[in-house]
Amino acid sequence: MRTALVIGTGLIGTSIALALSARGVRVHLEDRDPDQVRTAAALGAGTEEPVTGRVELAVVAVPPAYIAAAVADVQRRAVADGCIDVGSVKGGPRRELAALGGDPAGYLGTHPMSGKERSGPLAATADLFEGRPWVLTPTPETRTEVLNLVLELVALCRAVPVVMEADAHDRAVALVSHTPQLISSLVAARLEHAEESAVRLSGQGIRDVTRIAASTPQMWLDILSANPGPVADVLAALAGDLEETVRSLRAMESGDQERRAGGAARIETVLRRGNAGRERVPGKHGAAPAVYETVGVPITDRPGELARIFADAGAAGVNIEDVRIEHATGQQAGLVQLMVDPMAAPRLIASLRERGWAIRQ
Repeated sequence: MRTALVIGTGLIGTSIALALSARGVRVHLEDRDPDQVRTAAALGAGTEEPVTGRVELAVVAVPPAYIAAAVADVQRRAVADGCIDVGSVKGGPRRELAALGGDPAGYLGTHPMSGKERSGPLAATADLFEGRPWVLTPTPETRTEVLNLVLELVALCRAVPVVMEADAHDRAVALVSHTPQLISSLVAARLEHAEESAVRLSGQGIRDVTRIAASTPQMWLDILSANPGPVADVLAALAGDLEETVRSLRAMESGDQERRAGGAARIETVLRRGNAGRERVPGKHGAAPAVYETVGVPITDRPGELARIFADAGAAGVNIEDVRIEHATGQQAGLVQLMVDPMAAPRLIASLRERGWAIRQ
């Protein structure tokens, strides 16, 4: 691939443009907001110059409600050999494009399964998609040349192609992406008017659950408006589970020993179902989730502390598989949790202690 056009210079569009530009592709940038185009271009994502002639592939990175019209416009202008979108909903835009008289052979709906709670070009990175699934939804009408261009794009972004049917994709993301966003927002909303004394007790658990609640509301309203049915189906099933859980907890308040035991048994079932579901979430590089040993290291909030921990771990010859930081409320201190292979944990602990670190296990 030598040339591309990216329409929409938000987080996803700019990240794609950065990845392509870094690998020698000439990328043209378009956006209805000229400031965003200038920002993306200044970051090295591509050029503001309009397309002259045709590019090989156009990437439409706009909200779901505008995908079909944007793809139809690309095809009408004949500025690209093929066109894709990277929206988080696939079935609706395809049907809308057909209603607009678009060419299904020159279009392929895709969805890179990666993002951040921050939006806009300044949040973009060239490695955003590295190792992440990138869903492709080709149909029998899709031209082979277009599919090949898209596979090359995915490879240039170092993502992993996954082929799915469009409506199956929409049901899947309702479960693994769209519903979690709403649940995170609902839990975070409980904090809005909570007592300050309660909020100050917040630990890593509430931070984990509410992290994505910081996402832009308008962006998620656009996404949910394009996939309301499948999301409502998942929430309806979840509501049933919640109602049963509430009844079980009420039973545990009862003075009747048998009712308390029954309620506790049902809560245990919910927790075990959660364990089983969590075990199915892919781990590092898409593999089955591994079980890591956690080594806790208290640190102060001083420049260079994290870098020193990682350097000392590297000197011990131990690979850090994952890391979490738990901040101490009201103090300039925190706890760094280093996740490592269980076989490597004793070596890491001994090495860090030799270098003066306190260890909390």
